[in-house]
Amino acid sequence: MNAIIRTQPIDVRSVEDQFEIATYAKMDIVVERGKGARVWTSDGQEYLDLYGGHAVCATGHSHPHVVKAIREQAERIIFYSNLVYSDIRAAAAEMLASRTPAGLDKVFFCNSGTEANENAMRMARMATGREKIVSFSGGFHGRTADAISATFLGHYRELGQPNVPYHADAEFGDIDSARSVIDAETAGVVIEPIQSMAGVREASPGFFKELRAHCDVVGAKLIFDEVQTGIGRTGAWFFSGSEAAGGVVPDMITLAKSLGSGIPVGACVVTPVISGRIGTNDLGTTFGGGMLAMAAVAATIEAIEADGMIENAKAVERFIREKLSGQDRVRSVRGKGCLLGIEFDEPCNSIHKHLLENGIITGTSSDPKVLRLLPPLNTPVSDLDLFINRLP
Repeated sequence: MNAIIRTQPIDVRSVEDQFEIATYAKMDIVVERGKGARVWTSDGQEYLDLYGGHAVCATGHSHPHVVKAIREQAERIIFYSNLVYSDIRAAAAEMLASRTPAGLDKVFFCNSGTEANENAMRMARMATGREKIVSFSGGFHGRTADAISATFLGHYRELGQPNVPYHADAEFGDIDSARSVIDAETAGVVIEPIQSMAGVREASPGFFKELRAHCDVVGAKLIFDEVQTGIGRTGAWFFSGSEAAGGVVPDMITLAKSLGSGIPVGACVVTPVISGRIGTNDLGTTFGGGMLAMAAVAATIEAIEADGMIENAKAVERFIREKLSGQDRVRSVRGKGCLLGIEFDEPCNSIHKHLLENGIITGTSSDPKVLRLLPPLNTPVSDLDLFINRLP
């Protein structure tokens, strides 16, 4: 079969606008290739990517080890469903479970972060026989029915109407508010431990300790949505169990984004108590655990460790904090590792635009004054001088 070859160049912008539903306000660049923390456009312009495709490209763009693993797996077999055993799925599951905090050792692979959160909430209901789910103001958990119903951020929940019933919210970081809502009717409590889209909002380690204790008292299952914070992004493999979490280990962790270095994949990692309540056919997914995705997961974990990316994420944070400390326009630097929010003294849309016009890709947030940095974990610290020097 002959390959499809275009003999004439196309206007990419107009073709996408013609045939795709307009869901995002896109940056006006056409990205063709990437390497490490850099991308290049169709007209040859180079950008330093400090956004990483929205916290996805953990190992940088087209990391050679990940590319090699995907290529070799594609040559063996691209896909078969999880109705059969698979050597690469076994390897990926073992590698992931062996790096999560002790007690979280059962993995369910799916396709995205919203799907991971949907299944985590379902498992909480199965494990407790209850229906109520509590989440927090400012948290974002996805756009499918249950996940968007757990999202109390801006207008997102309204977009999901009619919402799934039995959802309630508490104030993020406020243990008294949490205790007033989390009760004996609560199946699960889902929390984004660093609220990225809300402006990189953080809670104290003490809050997580008290939240864990209260969930134990009422018998609710605690779910950490680590779709953005997981896989090394915050300077540890997971926020769960870290010093920032007060050492708290939840009953479930949900993952996606960085997990496959850009290959779509999600996962729930749960305790044996949770997995013991899940029977055959209680959960399912056609593409979850597919061989190509599993090769990407295994290679991502290997690359992060081999290249010392978790330590580099800490170095990125130290550099940004040091360079921005004391700057008149900067009120604070929020977050951990390669999930950072820079709070300015005025709305930052003009700063975001200026940086893009000068070859730096960053992100905004629902807080108009917070600019987000979600760079690859292997971004050279030396490259960050470019960001500092091009700030308006």
